Amino acid sequence: MDNMDMAKLMSILSKLDKKDLEAGLEKANQILNSKDKDNILNNLKNMNK
Repeated sequence: MDNMDMAKLMSILSKLDKKDLEAGLEKANQILNSKDKDNILNNLKNMNK
């Protein structure tokens, strides 16, 4: 990850409150521990549309 991506990520994280950040981390944890990562990612993409 280059510095520009890291700066963008830090900017996004700074705008989240604790509840949103914890929910995002939980989703990321589910994706990382799942055998069906593609299905979870597709569901998340569809939720954000």
